[in-house]
Amino acid sequence: MTLSEMKQILAAGGVRLAKSLGQNFLHDANQLRRIVAAAGLREGDRILEIGPGLGPLTELLLASARELLAIEKDRRLVELLQRRFGTAQTLSLVHKDALDYLRQHPTDWSEWKLVANLPYSVASRLLVELAQMERGPRLMVVTLQWEVAQRLLAQARGEDYGVLTLLIQLRYQPDGWFKIPPSCFFPEPEVESACIKLIRREEPLLPLDQGRIFSKIVKRGFSQRRKMMMKLLKQDWDAKAMEDAFDRASLSHQIRAEAVGLDKFVELTEILAQAKPNGDE
Repeated sequence: MTLSEMKQILAAGGVRLAKSLGQNFLHDANQLRRIVAAAGLREGDRILEIGPGLGPLTELLLASARELLAIEKDRRLVELLQRRFGTAQTLSLVHKDALDYLRQHPTDWSEWKLVANLPYSVASRLLVELAQMERGPRLMVVTLQWEVAQRLLAQARGEDYGVLTLLIQLRYQPDGWFKIPPSCFFPEPEVESACIKLIRREEPLLPLDQGRIFSKIVKRGFSQRRKMMMKLLKQDWDAKAMEDAFDRASLSHQIRAEAVGLDKFVELTEILAQAKPNGDE
C-alpha cells in the first residue's frame, strides 16, 4: 500500500486519524518487509497483530499465517479492514481495545508471535501485559517510539534503564532492532521510531508467583530514582529482613536501583520471597 493509496482510502472513507489513539500508519514497503523478515515467519505460524490500521502489514502477514488475529480499536478502520480482507479465511478481526481484550480473554499465547506496529499511546502497557502473562508470545516484533525501544534495550546504570526495562527483560531478551524514519509513516510522527525483536526466554528467570514480587520490588525501587533502594524497600519489608537480603545478594546498602542489574533483582526477589512483607500476619 503506497502513501497515495493510503490517503485515498482514508479520504474515501471519511476517516480522520485520531492523535489520541497514536495512529501513525507505516506505509513504506521496504520497512514493512524488514518487520516481516525480523519475525522469521514460517508457514503455519499463528500471529497476533495489534493496531492493524489500514492493513499494509496485515496483507504481508496473511501470506504466511495459519491464523492471524488482528485487534483494532477504531470502528471506522475495522469496517475498512472488513471490506478489504473480508474473504480471508485465516483472519480473525476483533473490534476491541487490545488491553481490554487481553485481560478479558485469557489465552495461551505461547505458540504465537506478536508482529505489530503498536499504537504509540499504549505500546508500553501492551508489552508489559503480554510479558507478565504465564504463557506470553514466543516472539514479539514490534514498532514503537525509539525512546521506548531504548528503554527495552537498556542496561544497568544507563539513563534509559528502569521499570519498563526490567519488567520486559525478566521474560524476554532483546534480539536486534532497526530505526524507521518519520517519513515512512502517515501522518509523520514528531518522534523517531524503531522496530525491536524480543524473544521469550526458554527458561523463566523466576516462577510466575515470584514474578509478582519482582514487579513490586522494581516499581518500589524506582519510585524515587535518586534515593537509596533499601530505604524505599523498607516500606514493604521488615528492615532487618531487608538488610539481610541485601547482604546475601552482595548489594551495598547505599545502592540505587539504577545501578542494580537484572540478575541482582532476580536474586533479591528469590530471597525476599521467603520473607513476610510489612502488613502480613
